[in-house]
Amino acid sequence: METRSAGILLPITSLPSRYGIGTMGREARKFIDFLEKAGQSWWQILPLGPTGYGDSPYQSFSTFAGNPYLIDLDDLAKEGYLKPSEYRKISWGDDPKRVDYGLLYEKRFGVLCKAAERLELNPPADYASFLKKNAFWLEDYALFMAEKYEHGGISYQEWEEPLRLHEEKTIQKEKIRLKEEVSFWSALQYLFFHQYSSMKKYANAHGIGIIGDVPIYVSPDSSDIWANPELFQLGKDRRPKMVAGVPGDAFTPDGQLWGNPLYDWKKMKEDGYAWWTERIRYQSNLVDLLRIDHFRGFESYFAIPAEDQNARRGEWKKGPGIEFFRTVEKKLGKLNLIAEDLGFLTPEVIQMVKDTGYPGMKVLQFAFDPRDTGGGYLPHQYPRNCVVYAGTHDNDTIMGWVHSAPKPFVKRAEKYLHLDEKEGYNWGVLRGAYESVASLAVMQFQDILGLGSEGRINTPSTVGGNWTWRCEEGAFTGTLARKLRSWMELYGRLPREKKAAGSSD
Repeated sequence: METRSAGILLPITSLPSRYGIGTMGREARKFIDFLEKAGQSWWQILPLGPTGYGDSPYQSFSTFAGNPYLIDLDDLAKEGYLKPSEYRKISWGDDPKRVDYGLLYEKRFGVLCKAAERLELNPPADYASFLKKNAFWLEDYALFMAEKYEHGGISYQEWEEPLRLHEEKTIQKEKIRLKEEVSFWSALQYLFFHQYSSMKKYANAHGIGIIGDVPIYVSPDSSDIWANPELFQLGKDRRPKMVAGVPGDAFTPDGQLWGNPLYDWKKMKEDGYAWWTERIRYQSNLVDLLRIDHFRGFESYFAIPAEDQNARRGEWKKGPGIEFFRTVEKKLGKLNLIAEDLGFLTPEVIQMVKDTGYPGMKVLQFAFDPRDTGGGYLPHQYPRNCVVYAGTHDNDTIMGWVHSAPKPFVKRAEKYLHLDEKEGYNWGVLRGAYESVASLAVMQFQDILGLGSEGRINTPSTVGGNWTWRCEEGAFTGTLARKLRSWMELYGRLPREKKAAGSSD
């Protein structure tokens, strides 16, 4: 990252829409137009996978698939896959500021089924090649989803034994028996990636790069583990022996029990980390810059006995380290990655991030806790090769933080950043990020809007109410775009071609 730039973090689900959830259609294009006018270079969208229990994009049914909820219904109608009367009269929820995932689950797939049927009756020219190109993950995923719906949505660990164990004879029989259902889930993936490709091309044509996200772990209820059990630390019964999490601290003495099965890194090393290489290659082709979640887990990871109810008995174990990234880069070339290096960092983790050369992350909300002496989150400590956030999707908004953080933390921020109500505390914190030496500054859209805790996306270690926030229609105003653009120009973050254009304003 040699040039200074800026971007906005806004999940696609959080875009405005008349149909219950943000999608890759008209409002996505309007937001891209806003980003261009605002002098931004990047849109960070979070993981794209289909979500399960808890609606978290970090707990997906597949690390390769796209979320069908993000398929735009109006764009399907334009291409002849739907009739407006088939979806415009449906109630998609009463609150335009919140996603109702339960309602989507009940109603969206019935509508999408009509689109899939029309696609299969008259398949586009590239449909067969899409199925062939993506068969390495799509065949298992489509059957997994067909079985999941037939089993009432329960975890695959509760399926009948031959199916749960992914026995070849059973799999072949089920593919035949559920042929129509498998075709439906395959068709949805074509429609998703068809629209996603169109959205990304639009973004790139307007000078906006897409920042994607790879969760380090996969969901315990996913086609990834079901179809590739040998890659994970599972027992003979194919159930997890150890699961992921993080140790306790002063705030959470029990630690965090994530519950994701852990990788068998020794097994993965035998074939040169082939599954991970394919995962990074695939995701890198979808985006322009890729954030690797929980980067420290590659140096060492926290392993908790699967039967435990908290993380107290967990232990740190060595991960693959720098060898993993050197192996992957030998196959794929230099990777355009961001290392999510937050949390408890040992000298070994810090050295691994340095050795990769990937930019790490700095979060301003962490900077004003006097107990943090090693995070380097104060702007005067930043290296140029880093990405600064006021807060991430796991943090409260700036204004929410101002009202909920301990008063000494806020006082320290006021003194350091010269915050005052006239400028607005949110704008003062954003200023601190933009004027820093960090090569890239990415802000949550809720912070640009100055929202309080009602705009929070996610509260870690909680279930329910997360990932539901949406911005209201009309939020992408020209006034807001002009203000941001003037700040990008002031702090040297305006894209080069826009600097020249801006001189004549």
